[in-house]
Amino acid sequence: MIKLTWALVADRMDEWTGEDIAEGVAVLEAKVGAVVDASGMQEQAVRHWRADFLSPVVESLRTEGAAALGRGESWSKAAGPFLACASPVT
Repeated sequence: MIKLTWALVADRMDEWTGEDIAEGVAVLEAKVGAVVDASGMQEQAVRHWRADFLSPVVESLRTEGAAALGRGESWSKAAGPFLACASPVT
């Protein structure tokens, strides 16, 4: 079991718990993406936010995070105002 938690500074926190890291990555990307899309930022700012903050964290979770979780370790990554953490749940 994996617990994935994330925070958007000064906005919200959320979490997901499940078995499959790929599902967790999809949930993280969809939920954070929806918040950013609904933020009222101009389209160019949304693209910038996704490219500079969301994408690096998602890619790190897919690679470094999956490897750490596979070893039974925790993982975390921050990019700008976005922080995500994953840990095995026993």
